Amino acid sequence: MKLPIRLLAIDIDGTLLNTQFQIPAANLEALKRAHEAGIEIVLVTGRRHTFALPIAEMLGFEVSLISSNGAVTRSLAGKLFHRDLLPASTALELCKAMREFRGSTVVTFDKETKGALVLERMDELNGSIKRWMEKNEQFIELVVPIENCLVCDPVQAMFCGSIPRMQKAMAMLEASGLGERITVLRTEYPLRDLCIVDVLNRDCSKGHALERWAKHRGIPREEVMAIGDNYNDIEMLAFAGFPVIMGNAAQELRDRGWMVTLGHDEAGVAAAVEQVLSGEALGV
Repeated sequence: MKLPIRLLAIDIDGTLLNTQFQIPAANLEALKRAHEAGIEIVLVTGRRHTFALPIAEMLGFEVSLISSNGAVTRSLAGKLFHRDLLPASTALELCKAMREFRGSTVVTFDKETKGALVLERMDELNGSIKRWMEKNEQFIELVVPIENCLVCDPVQAMFCGSIPRMQKAMAMLEASGLGERITVLRTEYPLRDLCIVDVLNRDCSKGHALERWAKHRGIPREEVMAIGDNYNDIEMLAFAGFPVIMGNAAQELRDRGWMVTLGHDEAGVAAAVEQVLSGEALGV
């Protein structure tokens, strides 16, 4: 049976992982079957490569990894395919424009040592993303003022906090005058009152990265399926010929006309993948 897709792109948090940050067994089994059926799988995440790697390795077979919301594409072994950095000059202007939010700021660099994540202080971030801070402790470096870290181009800047506070940050970014030089992506978790705002280079997103990878692999968008749950997945879902939104996504996203699968605590990835493997017609 000829399958309708050749490339499957999957977000990690809120999609592949459940609320316990684990991959449900049904998801693992479905993705293994998809891989054995010849479907290429790529994980597409807001996490940086090192933080996403243990999740990718749990699948038990070779996948590609698009990390930092599309800024970096690598193999599991670390072979670089593409990297889109934020110019240091732009990042400097960003830090100045967002001075009010520097307690909520993380600057990310593409390296696997201490200093991969740079903060000016930790109090606000410990309040909003404490688990992430603990998991990444060995990579965090404090630099005061944070501008002093910008001696080379970073991957991105990230602002984290409550949803109302990050709405204010988004408004400040819009008024910064940097709009034509940056991409602003947000990820929201209402149950945790957490919003993450990522600032990347212009035209850098999960969608652009997936389109680049599909072209490299010679796969038309009509044969690409993407599964996601959040606002930073929109460009990726819009590119895919078969976009699937998780049942745990915000109503605003579920109302876009995309196919809706089960939630991440109900192995929604497995449900969507099984529909492909069974030969059922996909559509919106």
